[in-house]
Amino acid sequence: MRAWLALCLIMPLAAWAQAGGAENQVPLPEYPKAENYLPLEVSETTSFSFFVDAKSISVGSDGVVRYSLIAKSPDGALNISHEGIRCSGREFRVYAFGRSDNTWSESRVSRWQPIPSDTRNAQRSVLYREFLCPMGSIIQAPGEGVQALRRGGHPRVTVPRI
Repeated sequence: MRAWLALCLIMPLAAWAQAGGAENQVPLPEYPKAENYLPLEVSETTSFSFFVDAKSISVGSDGVVRYSLIAKSPDGALNISHEGIRCSGREFRVYAFGRSDNTWSESRVSRWQPIPSDTRNAQRSVLYREFLCPMGSIIQAPGEGVQALRRGGHPRVTVPRI
């Protein structure tokens, strides 16, 4: 009976890991430099400017696209984070935050969360839909994401902006 119960508990975990549930442990990238910022048009309703660091984009074998996101306030203050998007689940995760001394501070609470679709905080939704997960599928290589950002959208996307 105990063996059967153990098997019932282990089988879902094994299936989860086989289906790509195990996430790669990836080191944080080099801190973003302004010359590598690619502009990200998010919404007319936000006063912030957004950028993605071209050098930080990576596509993992675990199905996660990782990137550094820069949010610039109207007065010039920068909020920098290193994040991941899991296209298969329309989820995001924040791995680290940028500090004023150009180093990373790992997030104390880093967990997968649904990507919201509201217009106030649309940066992740736009990244998901128009650049990193066009039509819900993950980009194949970092260069594909960089080109999409440089063009202002992925060629497979025909959805109007928020």
